[in-house]
Amino acid sequence: MTEYGAYENILLDRWGEGVTITFNRPERLNPLDWDTIAELRRAVEALEQDKTIRTVVFTGSGRAFSAGGDLDKYIKLFEVPDDFRFFVEQWYRLFEVMENSPKIYIAAINGICVAGGIELLLACDLVIASENAQIGDGHLNFGMLPGAGSSIRLWRAIGSIRAKHLLMTGDLLTAQQAFGIGLVGEVTPAGELEEGYKALAAKLHAKSPAGMKGAKFLMNEAIRSDLERGLRLEVAYACKYATTESDPIEGLKAFKEKRSPKFKAL
Repeated sequence: MTEYGAYENILLDRWGEGVTITFNRPERLNPLDWDTIAELRRAVEALEQDKTIRTVVFTGSGRAFSAGGDLDKYIKLFEVPDDFRFFVEQWYRLFEVMENSPKIYIAAINGICVAGGIELLLACDLVIASENAQIGDGHLNFGMLPGAGSSIRLWRAIGSIRAKHLLMTGDLLTAQQAFGIGLVGEVTPAGELEEGYKALAAKLHAKSPAGMKGAKFLMNEAIRSDLERGLRLEVAYACKYATTESDPIEGLKAFKEKRSPKFKAL
């Protein structure tokens, strides 16, 4: 039991302005099945209500981040189309909350990350991986198709040629290979992933909360927009932010006065 509720398949650990959500079924390679997705939605929605939390990190226990869905349970879901559609829509709703949140979501990839695992990675704002991570899509290895974002978000992240190659071959990438194509933003030595994502979070927490919220919004809109709309939106948002928020003035004054800025909480 935590301050954010009781869970069976995930662990929640708060540290300062951050929370780590750990998938905790290592014997099954941390499947993202019906029950786990329901718990993730409940946990994320509870965390969204806590304005003192700025960063949420996903990681896995054991040798996997997540190997995706539980195959035995998938077979049963396929037999009831309405249940399968409901299951997939739960992913969509979870990712929608994450994308529209002012909080920063980080995927900390500790090992095997395929299928639903990579779809969760792609829905996060930032990705950090241990050097022993293995990342791929893998759906077609089982005659399946992605239903939680791989076919859409993957090519936007790494380009269509590389995305098709990864999706269609089912190949696994090393952490360094994933870093090389822009799927991962940072690689840590084995055994130092927690230190790595907490150091990354500390950099984020030193920034203006309002500025971070704005940067996330503009980047997400840019992904969905054409060039002209994206540029016009940036101009409008930047002008409004600079003239209505106190943080830009505070940031400049702090730099001039050679002190740490005191940004306003959201």
